[in-house]
Amino acid sequence: MHLKRLLPLSLAVAATLAPGSVQAGRPLSPEDWFRFQAVSDLSISPDGAAVAYLVTSYDRESDESRSALWLADWAGDKSVQLTRGESVSEPRFSPDGRYLGFLSARPAGDKTQLWILDRRGGEPRQLTHVTGELTSYEWSPDAQRVVLVMHASGEADRKPPQPIVIDAFEFKHDKEGYLSPASHTHLYLFDVRSGACEALTADFGRRQSHPAWSPDGEQIAYVSDPMKGPEQTGIDEIHLIAARAGATPRQLLTSWSPNNQKLAWSPDGMRLAFLQGAEAKFNAYIMDTLATLDVKSGEVRVLTERLDRAVLSPAFAADGRSLELAVEDDGSQYPARIPLAGGAIERLGGPMVVHELAAAAGHTAVLVSTDASPVEVYALEAGRLRPLSAHNQALFSELQLGAVEDIVFRSRDGTSVHGQLVKPPDYLSGRRYPTIVWIHGGPNGQDDHSLELQGYGPPLERQLFATHGYVVLAVNYRGSTGRGAQFARSILADWGHKEVQDLLAGVDYAVASGLADPARLGVGGWSYGGLLTDYLIASDTRFKAAISGAGSGNQLSTYGTDQYIVEYNAELGAPWRNPALWLKVSYPFFHADRIRTPTLFLGGDKDFNVPVAGGEQMYQALRTLGVPAQLIVYPGESHVLTRPSFLVDRSRRYLDWMGKYLKGEP
Repeated sequence: MHLKRLLPLSLAVAATLAPGSVQAGRPLSPEDWFRFQAVSDLSISPDGAAVAYLVTSYDRESDESRSALWLADWAGDKSVQLTRGESVSEPRFSPDGRYLGFLSARPAGDKTQLWILDRRGGEPRQLTHVTGELTSYEWSPDAQRVVLVMHASGEADRKPPQPIVIDAFEFKHDKEGYLSPASHTHLYLFDVRSGACEALTADFGRRQSHPAWSPDGEQIAYVSDPMKGPEQTGIDEIHLIAARAGATPRQLLTSWSPNNQKLAWSPDGMRLAFLQGAEAKFNAYIMDTLATLDVKSGEVRVLTERLDRAVLSPAFAADGRSLELAVEDDGSQYPARIPLAGGAIERLGGPMVVHELAAAAGHTAVLVSTDASPVEVYALEAGRLRPLSAHNQALFSELQLGAVEDIVFRSRDGTSVHGQLVKPPDYLSGRRYPTIVWIHGGPNGQDDHSLELQGYGPPLERQLFATHGYVVLAVNYRGSTGRGAQFARSILADWGHKEVQDLLAGVDYAVASGLADPARLGVGGWSYGGLLTDYLIASDTRFKAAISGAGSGNQLSTYGTDQYIVEYNAELGAPWRNPALWLKVSYPFFHADRIRTPTLFLGGDKDFNVPVAGGEQMYQALRTLGVPAQLIVYPGESHVLTRPSFLVDRSRRYLDWMGKYLKGEP
C-alpha cells in the first residue's frame, strides 16, 4: 500500500472551502483533464474511524479513465491509495469492519469479480469466481454472506453473437444498450467461507436490484421491476425475501420510481426507508422524497412531503430516531437531519453542495464541492467541514478562477428566475465582455455552486470559458429543480417555451447590467442544454455562436430511438394522437430556416440517452441552409464522455468555436 500524507489542513481548508476566492495563476486548460482527480463513491467504516472512496484519473498514455480505491482516516492526517492498475468500483466495508470490498476486472479482460482487502494489511484477494456479469453487492450483517447483483451466469459470453430478442416496453438504455431478458440483473447469495453461489430470486422475467439486508440478516429487501408493458413502467415494486435459496418473495409496496433509489433499514429492523418519485407524466421533473415503511403493518409515512425539495443519500442515525440526508435547494445541496417520527428538518451545515453523505458511529462524512474546488472528502462536525482529502489542491492552486455571483431577475411574464454569473478573473468594472449562456441539462437539475470533474459538468465548463475572458451566464430556467415541484413542472408538455423566455431574460439582464456585449453573445450546453440551445437559436438571431452537445431539435425522431418512452407517452402522448404538440416541441428542426447562428454539434455514437441523430439532423439542416456548422462524433462514447483525449478535444473545440465567432480568433 502506498501512503500519502495530505497537505496541512489549514492550507487544505483555504484552498477548498473559499467559494469565489480568486487565486493568482493561469486559466483552465483543456489539457488539465489529464491532471483532474474526480472523487466519488463514498463509504464509511462501521466504527467511523475511516472513509473509503474512489479517485478517477484520466491517463494520457493509455487514453483511459481509471478509478482507484483510497482510504482516509478520520483524523484526516493521512490517506492511502489501496489499488492500482485496473479500475475498481462499489467500495463497501464489511459490517465487522475487517474488510473493504470492491468490484474489479483484473487482470484486464477478465470477468468483474468481488475483491476484498484486509484492513490489517496485505494485497487484494479475489473473493468470487462467478461467470455472470457482476454489477453490485451488499454484505450481510455478520459478514459471512454477500448478496450479488448479477446478470445470469454465462449469458454475456455467448459466441458468436446471438440475435437480441426484445419483448419489453422499455428496451434500451444508455451504456446498457438494448435491454433483452439476458440483460436483466438478478440476486444471488454468495457464501464467503465456502464460495458457494446460489440464485436468490428465481423470476428471470424481472430485473432485481438495490438489495438491503435486514439488521438480523434474516431477510433482504430489494427492488423488482417486471420490465413489461406501459402500465408497469415508472414504478418500483419493493419486495422482501428470506435470505435463503428457494425462498418466496412477498411484495411490500409499489411506489413511483425515484431518480436515485436507496433502501435502508432502521437499526431495530422495524422500518425500511426508501425514496419515492412522481407519477409518470412528471418523470422528467422528479424530486425524490423520503418515506419509510413499517414492515409489519405496511404503513407508509412520507417524511419530506412538505419540504418540496429533492433529497438524496438517506442514512439512519445509530439510534434509529432520525435520518441524515442531503437536500437540494436553489443553487446548493445542504446536509440535514429529519426525525423518524416526523417534524422539522434540521440543517447540519451552511451553504454548500453535498454530493454524497455517509454516516456511522456518530460520524458523518460528505463529498462536497464549491465554486473554487472540485469534490473532496470532508468530515462534517457540528455544522463545520474538516477536509479528509485534497486530491485537486495542487492543480487548483495554479489556477485563477472566475468569481461566481448569485443573480435574480424577472422573466417576460414576471416569474422570478435565479442563477449564477461567472466573471473573468481579471474582470474590470464598466467593461463589456463577450458573454456565453451555458445551459445545464436535465431539465431535472440545477446550476449550483460546485465544480464537476466527471463526464460533463456545467460548472467546470463555466470556469473554462470565464478563465479565457468570457462572462458566463447560468440560468435555472423553469423546469429546473431546487425551487419546488410547481417551478419544475411548469414546463409540462410545453418544452422550449418558458425556458427560452427565462434564458433570454437572463441575457437581457446581463446586457442591461453593463456586463455583456450585445454584439458578442454565445450559447451552448449538453443534453437538455443542447436541446435548449437548438430552441434558443431558432427563436432569436442575436447569438453569434452556439454549441449544441448531445441535443435534439426534432423530438418526433426521438420517439422509440432513445430511452425516454415513458416520459413521452405520459407527458406528450403518442405522436399519432397529438401530432400538433409533437410538431410544436420539434420547432427547432421544422423552423431551422430561422437559424442564423454558426453552430457546433457534438455527440457520442453509442449514446442511447440522446442519440447523435439529434445533432446530425440539425447539422444537416443548417448545412442545407448555408449556415456555418460542424458536427463532431465521438466513436464508442455514450451520453457522458469518458475517454480522456475526447474530453480534452471537446474542451478545446469549445474554446476554438467561441473564440472564432465571439473574439475573431483564427
